[in-house]
Amino acid sequence: MVRGRISRLSVRDVRFPTSLGGHGADAMHTDPDYSAAYVVIETDAEDGIKGCGITFTLGKGTEVDWSRKGRGAPGDSGRPKRGVGLVGQAGGKACLEVTCGHEKQMLAQGYPAYTTSCAWLGYSDDTLKQLCAQALKDGWTRFKVKVGADLQDDMRRCQIIRDMIGPEKTLSLFLQMMDANQRWDVPEAVEWMSKLAKFKPLWIEEPTSPDDILGHATISKALVPLGIGIATGEQCHNRVIFKQLLQAKALQFLQIDSCRLGSVNENLSVLLMAKKFEIPVCPHAGGVGLCELVQHLIIFDYISVSASLENRVCEYVDHLHEHFKYPVMIQRASYMPPKDPGYSTEMKEESVKKHQYPDGEVWKKLLPAQEN
Repeated sequence: MVRGRISRLSVRDVRFPTSLGGHGADAMHTDPDYSAAYVVIETDAEDGIKGCGITFTLGKGTEVDWSRKGRGAPGDSGRPKRGVGLVGQAGGKACLEVTCGHEKQMLAQGYPAYTTSCAWLGYSDDTLKQLCAQALKDGWTRFKVKVGADLQDDMRRCQIIRDMIGPEKTLSLFLQMMDANQRWDVPEAVEWMSKLAKFKPLWIEEPTSPDDILGHATISKALVPLGIGIATGEQCHNRVIFKQLLQAKALQFLQIDSCRLGSVNENLSVLLMAKKFEIPVCPHAGGVGLCELVQHLIIFDYISVSASLENRVCEYVDHLHEHFKYPVMIQRASYMPPKDPGYSTEMKEESVKKHQYPDGEVWKKLLPAQEN
């Protein structure tokens, strides 16, 4: 039965000036403005059903997404083009029928998360300390630190985090991850992380080019004896790359990206492969709307695929959720199951208008100032 036909499609370039506060800065992207191509498909159905989709970029990549020439080509700042997934927000109130212990646990406790919000490379030491202290107060026990630009700077910042977390006896309770955002070649990654090993990181994320399967395998072989796992996958665009990473034993933590992979179906195939190889899935999130989307995937993984939370944790970044109609809910450092139907992709119209590039209110003020 056909509920309705497509009556209108709109695509808008939405950009948030995150670079002004140093938010999102890492070893590869020093001043990103988190952005998205935001798509809305409307229908002529009586109930007004519509589909909303987002393609996360760093600004310029949105223009690449829009251009026919750029289809399939690399996006802004080395980020591949992300496919837009469309899921309607229609329907009545969500009904959560609890049928097993795993569902009850999700409703009661949520899915464990870690925070990246404290330790962007663009933050000063004072800001890092302030945000880390607040995160500890809010109940966070897992922290990710951006590394890879300068070794001495990395060692100082990691020491700050370690001192705030506590002595080595608390390592079983408080975890630290590191993320190089593809900055190193293979020998450099091994040498750099050998020097950072004293901080006992759970993993090093994206130590080298995301499609260098054998490079990741070499790094993994060198670092696992030091107690450091390899986490990667946020830049992988299809299940074949993940298959090769798994077969080569190139990673200990698999990171799907809810927008990078083509649709929910491609993500589900990767979840099934991870289950087969007994590798925990620890998704990438943050950006514009990635936390909102990935919450659906991790809860499905736990209830219907892995049935385990062992060594599993999902990234959380505390930026830009206020612009979404159905923002993610975090309690006790955990993702709580969403209570609204749909894929949580719908943005608030007032936010879209205000941040539309280059004619929105925000950019009409910022662009002349930047030109001067």
